[in-house]
Amino acid sequence: MTLIPIKTPRFVKRMFPNYVWDIATTHKVIYLTFDDGPTPEITNWTLNLLKQYQAKATFFCIGNNIEKHPEIFQDILKDGHAIGNHTQNHVKGWKTNTDLYINETTQTQSIINAEIAKANDYKRTKSYLFRPPFGKIKNKQGKALIALGYKIIMWDILAFDWKDTSPETCYKNAISKTSQGSIVVFHDSVKAAKNMQYALPRVLEHFSKKGYSFKALN
Repeated sequence: MTLIPIKTPRFVKRMFPNYVWDIATTHKVIYLTFDDGPTPEITNWTLNLLKQYQAKATFFCIGNNIEKHPEIFQDILKDGHAIGNHTQNHVKGWKTNTDLYINETTQTQSIINAEIAKANDYKRTKSYLFRPPFGKIKNKQGKALIALGYKIIMWDILAFDWKDTSPETCYKNAISKTSQGSIVVFHDSVKAAKNMQYALPRVLEHFSKKGYSFKALN
């Protein structure tokens, strides 16, 4: 049981209007996002599946994991997905000094930028996307990051793939309240793998049949 809702309530979105919770659109588009990679056991599986559906997504990467697995990060870039920053060590904003939190973010951004340069990906946008680990960020931290040019990306839908729940429940979470413009959170992590590997193919199939496409954030 969790107190966090599957779909972010409107009043929460109104409380934090400077954060991105969903994308206003009249088109059948869904924005899949993946947190915590790159991870050898799961990220490339995810990339291969997305390719089957011609789906683009956004990967919010941990700096430490990029350093450990730069080749997988390069695979994400090669497949044309968007990259987001998820701090260097997956720190909780509520329990972290603001200066340290900003340093965690800028350190990761330097790693991301170096990998993008290595790929000679000059067409890639300079947009800095950031998602706070656990969704926990102090107001002061958010303001500081926005001042540095970051877009803080939250979510409309949580699949709860990292939770101790059944794969079928994870799938139902991901489709029950998702609609056009929804930002949906999955995790390309070992912890979430069992649920995500069951749910994601079914989510892609379900919405593809309904005429939806899957795009990356920018």
